Amino acid sequence: MGTLSELERARLRWRARRGLLENDLIITRFLDRFESELTEVEVSALTRLFVMDDTELLDVLLARKELEGPYDTPDIRRLVAVMREL
Repeated sequence: MGTLSELERARLRWRARRGLLENDLIITRFLDRFESELTEVEVSALTRLFVMDDTELLDVLLARKELEGPYDTPDIRRLVAVMREL
């Protein structure tokens, strides 16, 4: 797919909005840095990750908890690892 269209970027940013400020800050920092480079596979993985409950997502992003169940995929693990480093 290459780069994301403006509409796809807007949709991704909208889905990334979270109820917890901490999640918003981590995800926004990630998107600010990598959004233009994301592949279709990565966008799909992020979209699946954004389904996760806010509190659970924060625990994962802060490495207080590891990914489980349908969220424990190589693509999501890779994205979470990058977010944890930012």
